[in-house]
Amino acid sequence: MVRIPGDYIGVYMQKTKILLVEDEEDIASLIKFQAELDGYRIHIESDGLNGLLAVEKENPDIILLDIMLPGLNGLDFCRKVKNHPQHHAIPIIILSARTEEVDVVLGLELGADDYVPKPFSLKVLFSRIRAVLRRGKEGEKETKTIQFGEFVMDAEKYILRKNDKPISLTLSEFGILRRLLLNRGQVLTRNQLLDDVQNDEAFIIDRNIDVHIASLRKKLGPHFEGIETVRGIGYRFKEEE
Repeated sequence: MVRIPGDYIGVYMQKTKILLVEDEEDIASLIKFQAELDGYRIHIESDGLNGLLAVEKENPDIILLDIMLPGLNGLDFCRKVKNHPQHHAIPIIILSARTEEVDVVLGLELGADDYVPKPFSLKVLFSRIRAVLRRGKEGEKETKTIQFGEFVMDAEKYILRKNDKPISLTLSEFGILRRLLLNRGQVLTRNQLLDDVQNDEAFIIDRNIDVHIASLRKKLGPHFEGIETVRGIGYRFKEEE
């Protein structure tokens, strides 16, 4: 019998666990191979109902989810997980051949953290996995001060400074910018950003996120390019290079 030293057991137990819900065996096998090569633990289910049971049993760190699944489709799966009081914080990356704008928007609106179109490269997929997991760890910390470039945001005092000079933002602009910063690299739909719009401001009647983004860009300066428009979906704050 081979005895494994305690330190090695500890390392193994700390490995990130992926739950893959995918009914195409070839794709599942390739992802499994790459996951194990990169040091992840992975559990695979081929239908949505067993996938939901696996969420309870396996308690994964991240879920990779196909949309076209037998038993329970991926969108309903995503909705159930994100509405669950214990599992809603588990990040979900949707993998799908359905790449129409409406499908991507719907997946993100239901709470998916990313949407990767098929076919995809394994290198890109696992880069996305690392990015989503990194954002999750950063989000667990109570972020009071956020720095980006020459700017520093004090999230508690609602103050934004550039080179120690204050920049005047409305509450809505501040909330939208903070949400984008806390989700760097992730596309947020306009409806997701509506949560950060303050109802007591005069020009919020039509809930026009684009107006706020345009105002934010103007106040951040003509050379500021951190906020990207993702056509037909929403906005994203660039990840730091």
